[in-house]
Amino acid sequence: MRRASASKGDAASARALTVPALVAIAALARMVAPAALLATTIDAVAGTSVRDAAVRVLRVGPTRAIKTISGAAGMARDGDTIEIDAGEYAGDVAIWERSGVTIRGVNGRARLVANGAAAEGKAIWVVRADNLRVENVEFVGARVPDGNGAGIRFERGILRIKGCVFRGNENGILTSGDPASMLEIEDSEFDRNGAGDGYSHNLYVGAIARVIVTGSYFHRANVGHLLKSRARESRILYNRLTDEFDGRASYELEFPNGGLAFVIGNVIQQSQRSENPVIVAYGREGYTHAPNELYLSHNTILNDRAQGGVFILAEPGADVVQTSNNLLVGTGTVRIPGARKSRGNIALPDGTEFVDRTALDLRLKRSSYLRGKATPPAGARGESLRPTAEFAAPAGTRQTEAGAPLNPGAMQSTGP
Repeated sequence: MRRASASKGDAASARALTVPALVAIAALARMVAPAALLATTIDAVAGTSVRDAAVRVLRVGPTRAIKTISGAAGMARDGDTIEIDAGEYAGDVAIWERSGVTIRGVNGRARLVANGAAAEGKAIWVVRADNLRVENVEFVGARVPDGNGAGIRFERGILRIKGCVFRGNENGILTSGDPASMLEIEDSEFDRNGAGDGYSHNLYVGAIARVIVTGSYFHRANVGHLLKSRARESRILYNRLTDEFDGRASYELEFPNGGLAFVIGNVIQQSQRSENPVIVAYGREGYTHAPNELYLSHNTILNDRAQGGVFILAEPGADVVQTSNNLLVGTGTVRIPGARKSRGNIALPDGTEFVDRTALDLRLKRSSYLRGKATPPAGARGESLRPTAEFAAPAGTRQTEAGAPLNPGAMQSTGP
């Protein structure tokens, strides 16, 4: 790729802003607006900024001085913001180790295509950093020899993902088992990830401290699970986990080692081609956490598997399994031994109460007898299990009306 030269205006500005001048500007900014931070842009000419009291913005793109994402990763300092111009970046893999960095696609989504490359032989991005935030970036096609390639391999720290897409990787995101790490995912999409071996998944969370997933769309995993979490604490809130009608996912949602799991306001659907009859599984590989408590409230769970299905399966040994106001649609069973608490759950043989069952528009019809008929959900560990939002396509959430009568299931808004 031909290197674009800086414009005369950019070069003149860079020469004018010497290090002493920038320090003086930073001091003036502190006097005029003490709470504000001086933003310094690294664009046409790299290396002209100072770190003192400044938030650096590193801009990446084919017309920028910084052409590659890997180049920006090598230049990054703690607290930087990195803006990636929209477009496709093939084979441009990176390792992120600086703290407090924000990375975002601008003027559209930045699309990262692995094209056979992998950072450290693991992933498009490898992350070992505290408070790293990633927004509006797409990760496509990670493949490595051991079949465990990932869009992002998250190994340590705190990682926040918002508005991103993970498509066609062997794992969308794969985390380590670092017990102090935390992962948050918001308004993102995971599609067709998995190597086809059943051991790689749309999202695979290891034994980290906590994962929170909100307003995200998981679908059509390649034999693996839509979402698998070994975290000590998992909060799965207002998402759509659906294998549609051609997907081949195994479990739609699994917590193989138990832990504290809150599952509230999700649409969860198993396709007719599913590799496994169980939709939500808990403790199938043994309980390794304390406490082991599963709370499922206001979920709409659908079984389209022709050979029957299991809506919820919890292995013996859980401290608490509490289900309330879930809609269980289609044929199937619930297998929860021991410490089970159940209230307000409703089994529906078909989708006649929904606006469009075939299109997975699972809002209740305005005429449905179920509207406003949810049982007040019990609390758990001092927290309310009442939904305050619902999933909004294609990814995201919308707030529900405070104080309004609740519908059973995930969708609180109604259709025609």
